[in-house]
Amino acid sequence: MLSGITVLYEDNHLLVVNKPPGVSTMGEERADEMTVHRWACDYIRERYDKPGRVFVGIVHRLDRLTSGVLVLARTSKAASRLSEQFRREGTDAAGDFAAADSSDSLPPEKTYLAVVRGRMETPRGTLRDWLVKNEGRERMEVVSDDRRRPAGAVEAVLEYRSLRQGREPGRADIELLQVGLRTGRKHQIRVQFAEREHPIDGDDKYGGGDSPRGGGKPLAGAGSGVRRQGIALHAWRLSLDHPTTKTRMSWVAPIPESWKSRYPQFRPWPEA
Repeated sequence: MLSGITVLYEDNHLLVVNKPPGVSTMGEERADEMTVHRWACDYIRERYDKPGRVFVGIVHRLDRLTSGVLVLARTSKAASRLSEQFRREGTDAAGDFAAADSSDSLPPEKTYLAVVRGRMETPRGTLRDWLVKNEGRERMEVVSDDRRRPAGAVEAVLEYRSLRQGREPGRADIELLQVGLRTGRKHQIRVQFAEREHPIDGDDKYGGGDSPRGGGKPLAGAGSGVRRQGIALHAWRLSLDHPTTKTRMSWVAPIPESWKSRYPQFRPWPEA
């Protein structure tokens, strides 16, 4: 079984876990690599003494380097209904967020905590960009001219507010942000803050590692010859409608222990 993963909630339809950094949600699942999906199948098989194959539905994902709340479906019906909720994330053509009608579930509410380099220009705000995947560089990028959007570009919107500001001895300023996702795009938080020269601390791919642009010290576990296990991005709280009871439910993933030792200047940590 995978060490470091904890169960936040489970019933006959859902399995909600706190994903540790450095673990993929789902992938090719090579024999030598544990994923959350594989762990969940093993967990259910052992806990409920189920022989043979076990169904676990992936209805949303977290980046490998990101920790926090991850919801899995235990039945195909739950998977279908949850997937539909997550598909409602986004905006309509006019840029206004589409509201579900009275007979439908509301979109999930995703709240992250992020430590960014530098200090934001304003204590709260909304970031809106068009993103496109650069296949050659294997990363997402902001479309520089939104009047000429390439094929495959998607709108990305988030809201943030500052919770704490700090400074590392002899290093750059850092800031703890609460981030509300209005759209669920690949690497969205990472690329939108990096575009404004406030990359996530420890994020090598988008300029937050040991580089002149980042200007600060990476998370513990990073460094020369050491594979980075995580970045300072945590899926802190997730709310959604239960797939069968329709009751609105929320889960909070505790602040990672590595953050508490890495960022003592941000105490006290936010409560749920």
